[in-house]
This record gives sequence, structure tokens and C-alpha cells, in this order.
Amino acid sequence: MTAPALEVAGLTVSYRRAGEWAAVVSGVSLAIDAGEAYGLVGESGSGKTTLALSVMRYLPRNGRIDAGAIRVDGRDLARMGERDLRRWRGTRLAMVYQDPASALNPALQIGDQIAEVYRFHRGAARGEALRSASDALQRVRMPDADAVLRRYPHQLSGGQQQRVVIAMALAANPRLLILDEPTTGLDVTIEAEVLDLIAALRREIDSAILLISHNLGLVARMCDRIGVMYAGEIVEEGRAHEMFKAPRHPYTMGLLRCLPRFGATKQDTLLEPIPGTLPFPGDRIAGCVFHPRCVLARDRCRRDAPELLAVEPGRRSRCHFSEEVATMPHQVPAVSPRSGPAPHERLLEVTGLRKTFRGPGQGTVAVRDVSLEVMRGETLGLVGESGSGKTTLARCLVGLTEPDGGELTFAGKHAPWRGRDRGPALLQMMQMVFQNPDTTLNPSWTVRGILGRAVRVFLGLRGRAQSRRVAELASGVRLEPRYLDLRAGQLSGGLRQRAAIARALAGKPALAVCDEPVTALDVSVQAAILELLLELQATEGVAYILISHDLAVVRYLADRIGVMYLAQLVEIGEAAAVFAGPQHPYTEALLAAVPVFDTETAPPPIRLAGPIPSLAHPPSGCRFHTRCPRKLGAICEQQEPPWLDAGEGHLIRCHIPPEDLRNLQVKNGHSGNGHAGDRPNPPPSPRADAVTSGGPGSPP
Repeated sequence: MTAPALEVAGLTVSYRRAGEWAAVVSGVSLAIDAGEAYGLVGESGSGKTTLALSVMRYLPRNGRIDAGAIRVDGRDLARMGERDLRRWRGTRLAMVYQDPASALNPALQIGDQIAEVYRFHRGAARGEALRSASDALQRVRMPDADAVLRRYPHQLSGGQQQRVVIAMALAANPRLLILDEPTTGLDVTIEAEVLDLIAALRREIDSAILLISHNLGLVARMCDRIGVMYAGEIVEEGRAHEMFKAPRHPYTMGLLRCLPRFGATKQDTLLEPIPGTLPFPGDRIAGCVFHPRCVLARDRCRRDAPELLAVEPGRRSRCHFSEEVATMPHQVPAVSPRSGPAPHERLLEVTGLRKTFRGPGQGTVAVRDVSLEVMRGETLGLVGESGSGKTTLARCLVGLTEPDGGELTFAGKHAPWRGRDRGPALLQMMQMVFQNPDTTLNPSWTVRGILGRAVRVFLGLRGRAQSRRVAELASGVRLEPRYLDLRAGQLSGGLRQRAAIARALAGKPALAVCDEPVTALDVSVQAAILELLLELQATEGVAYILISHDLAVVRYLADRIGVMYLAQLVEIGEAAAVFAGPQHPYTEALLAAVPVFDTETAPPPIRLAGPIPSLAHPPSGCRFHTRCPRKLGAICEQQEPPWLDAGEGHLIRCHIPPEDLRNLQVKNGHSGNGHAGDRPNPPPSPRADAVTSGGPGSPP
């Protein structure tokens, strides 16, 4: 029999901290065959990346392999010398890291960095190595590969950087490819391209893949088998479609309950965070390591550590009550329907917002004639690829960036755009929660000091009244009192984000703009943050503008959704209407690109042709026509599309009438069919009134 591409047997890995060794991976065993994709999921700190670094023999100086074997094609890397390891890395095994920018040398051109692989492993001369580097970039579908060779990493987008790293990893056709969160932070369209690329190359070179991710939809789509890690142990393993359909460990079930299924809403589903936190490395827990957080825990769980045993063919679970887990529901119904907003109370109104960033030569229009409104107690979701103008729009709304033009009305009164021209009352009423809480929390202050200052500035409270309000804020965001006297840098990412939300809500604002508030957080922390936002909305009446590239999260939280592309709104309407269709072709492609773990509800894929155009030089006519799978022809290239009413306030900026869009999308399976380059049957020519009605600017 052929040896597995990767075989890990009884691996135990420890880190030295404060003079003591603590195990972070304990007795892990797994095997991956050639051509197989194996997914590894679990919360941060569960040991996934440590396992990957152990396989690559890239552990830091304070890490060591205590026991076990790591075999690639039958050779034990754990006992291999450094010289042999250098030859194996890149030829037999390669790794793609979560942050491609940190894996690329900022001082070297892309061509030299890729060529280095061929020069080291194949002894190629510089000219031959550069030609091979060009071929490698074409292999990963990099547009204008020869031009990219002459660029530096900072001159590439995140998706392009990730393609470069993948090209380097695949340069020598490795037997094993390790992917550590390869698409975190990428747009769903770029993520879909990267996944398609990896799947195609996997078939081409028959390599084994170890994929590490907290995105269960991505893992379900990419992998044949999945291992679930918790506190350094594999607690469940099995085939991907079976694992998510019928999990057999409470931790796997807990992960599923944290995620909104594609199309789930706050009215019908309750996200249920896993209680508690992961044990600290080195903590000794009697019995099952998961029992302190498990809803099924009993005396036996606290006393006897379960073994990883077969529960059915191809399935293993480390649980005393795995049969009982199989009967648990995947989603928790909402206790009572959560009421929507009062549609007659308008809080925010924006008309004709424009923002241009001036630079050498022509300026870049980041927001172009955007008009929208937000009701009291409502959540408006904003989606679109990076560079579409969402964050610039948000910064203009809260007064951090001054636009070139447009009107702003808040609570029925005209409001200035510049933050320094806004009075204390308006500053208090509009706050922002940023994607990275590190940018908004003073690292030299304690959380108590940060919240206390916000309470003092916005509410004028001091002394005991200030302390009471700080305690209320901490309680409201589930931040335990023991964390209040710690600095931001001493908190986990989830705790920092809770502190940032508390700071934004300190003055009881009417509107909070949330820019990617749960990006890159563990699914359990994400669920806690989303439910927290909903609870605060119900109790405080806060309205939200939610910016996110996670469309499942937006659908769950938002009452209405706006879709932006190249500085313009292209669709806006009730969330249910936007998801049900008809949809703008761009929205259709975004929804089709979302990786879902429930493959039965996954729409057929649509791949957009070509790169995202530059905002400095946007296409003429419809800005989406260069990538649109539904393009009509000259009218799309030459004329800006009008706003068309799809019914009940659902507006779409497109030359194709809504009913024709609906027929096309239903005919082709909800969200289209095939790649953008494989055009479906052309839609009927637009009616004359559809082309001339409305206007190219703001929604009617």
C-alpha cells in the first residue's frame, strides 16, 4: 500500500512560558492521502497552527516536539536534519500563510522572490528562473503576469499577493500543501477565485492539502474530510458532508450553532455562543477537556477522559454521549420574533454624497452620488468588494472624512459634514465601531479609563455616577469586572471588540456605524457580538449601519441592504427582497460566491471575469459592464444605467428590467449559472422605458 502523503502519529508539542513547558498539542494522530483535502477547524488557541508549524518544522525557539512522528511520504520529519529539511520544504511540502504580506519581502520584486524558489531547488540560472516565475504566475491565473514580476508586494492587492504566495508554494509541485486561513479578510469574489484555483491545481498535481480555517463554509466546500480540534486534541473527525449534517461531538455542534446559516434571519434564529473560553495551555482538566463548556456534561465527563473512537464507518468522536449529540438541533429558534424598525421614523438621510481623494494627476472618486436613509432602530447593511467605497462613506457619515458635496440630515435637522463643526450633542448621537479595535482603544489606558472618559465627555457624569455607567456598559457587553483594570493589549480580540462597542455606546448614541465588527473573530465570539448588538438595539433603540463582506452575517442582522460597486450604490432594498431577487448582476455574483456549509442551499457559482477596475479610471457606462455575466452590449458600455423599481422600495441600477433579471436568475438556478466568461443566453433587449426611466445619479 502507498504511504499517506501526510501521517501524524501521537504528536505532542509544548511551548515554554515563564520557565515551564505547557502542552498545546496532545497526542494528535491523523492521515491525509495524496490528492485529498483535509480541513482542520476550531477556535483560536486550539492548536491548529501549532500543528501546521510542527509539520513544517517551523516551531519558534520556545517550542518543541515532545513525542510522536510526522511522516511525509513515509519519511519522519520530526527526526530529519536541517539540511534535508531545507530540500524537502518547497519540493515535498509547502505552506501558504494567513497574511501574504508578511510572507513576502517588501524590498524585493515579485519576480525575484518567485525565481528564488527555482534557483534554490532546481539550480536554475536567473533568466530561466524568471521565465519559470512568469509561468508560475500564469498558472495561478494572474492577469498581466509579466508586469506583476516587476512590482513590489505593496503594489499588489490582497488577492494578488495571495496568488503570488500560492504560486511560490506550488512552484515545485509539493506533495503536501498547508493552507493556514488562506482567505481571511479577502472579498467573497476573490475568495471564490482563490478556492477555484487551489481546487484546480490540486487536481493538476495530485497534492494533499491541509486547510486550516475558522470559516466552516470554506472548509465544507474545499475538503473531503474534517478534523475538529479543541484544547490541543482532535475531538471529532469524519467526511465533510456528514460532519456538518450530523455532528457527533458537542463542540462541533456548538460551532454550528454559532453561525447563521445562509439566509437565516434574526427574526427566526438565535445564535448561541459556546459558553466560557478555551483552557489556558498547561491547565490540567480532569475528565473531558470540553466538559467545563459542554451542555451535555455529566459526572462521567468530569471524571473520565473519553477516547477518540469510531462511532460509524469513517467517523470518530471523543465524547461519552456522541449518540445524544446526533439528536440535537443545529439551530436554535428565536424565543419570540424580534420586531423590525418603525418605518415612519427617519433618523439619518444622506443625499448626493460625493468624495474625491486628490493625488498626483487625476483624483480618485471614492464615493459618487450616494443617497440613502436609515430609520430609528433599523440595521442597514452595506456590502461590496474592497475599494467599493463603503468605509469612506462610513467615515464621512461620522465626521472623520469631509466629503466634496452632498446633504446630511440627522434627526430631522441639517448637519455639517466636518466633525469639528458638529456640536457635542451630534457627536454623541453618531458613533463608530471600527474593524480593528486596536486603532480606537488607547493602549496606555485601562478599559475602565477608556470607558470612564467617554462617559464623562458625552454624558458629563463624574464620580459615582460615572462608575455606575461604566459598570452598566461593561455588563451590557458581557465584559466581566476583572477586565476593566486591564489595558487593551492584555485582552483577547473578542474582549477588545466588546470594549470598543462599549466605548461607542457610552453616550447612548442613536446611530452606530459598525465597520467589519466581527471580521477574523472566532465563530463563538462572533455569535456573542452579533447577539449583543441585537440586544442593545432592542433595549437602547440603536440604529446600525453594518459594513461587512460576510453576506450571511449581513442577512442575519440587517433589515435593509445596500450594495456598492466602484463608489456607487447599485442596489438597495429590504434584506428579504434583495436575497430573494431579482438582483443586480453584481449582487447575484456576490451571493453565489459565498461558501456555505449547508451545500444543499448553496447557489450555483458565478465567476466574474477580469480584475476589479481602478477607481481612478472607472469604466464608462455601467461600471460593472467589464465583469458582468449579463452584459447586453453597447448600451451597458456607453450609458449609465437608471434606477429601476423592483417593487416595495427595492431599487436596482441596471439596464435590464427587474422582471427580465428575475426570469434569468430563476431560469439559471437562483443566482445564475457558470462563469462570467461562459455567457448564458442573452436577456431580452431592455424596454425603452426601462432605459430612460429614473436617472444615473441618486435613487428616485
